[in-house]
Amino acid sequence: MAKLIFRYGSMNSGKTTVMLQTAYNYEEKGHKVVLLKSSEDTKGDDSVVSRIGLSRKIDEFIKPNDKVIDVLDKYLDKLDCIIVDEAQFLLPKQVEELYYISKIYEIPVIAYGLRTDFKLEAFKGSPKLLLLADEIQEFPTICSCGKKARMNARKVFGEYVTEGESVVIDGENENTKYEPLCGKCYLEKVKKANKQNIKNLIYNFIN
Repeated sequence: MAKLIFRYGSMNSGKTTVMLQTAYNYEEKGHKVVLLKSSEDTKGDDSVVSRIGLSRKIDEFIKPNDKVIDVLDKYLDKLDCIIVDEAQFLLPKQVEELYYISKIYEIPVIAYGLRTDFKLEAFKGSPKLLLLADEIQEFPTICSCGKKARMNARKVFGEYVTEGESVVIDGENENTKYEPLCGKCYLEKVKKANKQNIKNLIYNFIN
């Protein structure tokens, strides 16, 4: 049975590099791959670009109003793998479509993306990916303290921020940067949490 696989990690965890390597591995063996990307990700225009310089042109964008089955219509009968970049931006119903496609057409779907934004809130597609994926794989990266980084902190003009639009594409605004942090460093650096104020922070959060 073909699987829907969700591979997630924080910013700078190497997801794009592995995704491009996965596509290459399939094609090296003569298999047909289609590479999709959410239209909300404008970085690289119609290509996916890794931090180490690897890049590849996508086959199709998935727009918010698209039916994925229609986007894939001309590929389905000859596909061996569907790869989706920035899958966290997909709508839940589009994720569900990919699940149906993986099972009915027996085509593996490998979706790459993030779980949460810089406010620790879920993106549109991430909860459905976590619920439906047959296999979930985490891409680890390292916080500046040396622990595993799982959070994405946003810095504007060098300062951590907790407010703003959920989606600001990395690299499009020179004043906005992202930093992978472990949970402890995120709370201390971004939320300014410590033993002296933790009760007030928790009470304010609950209320």
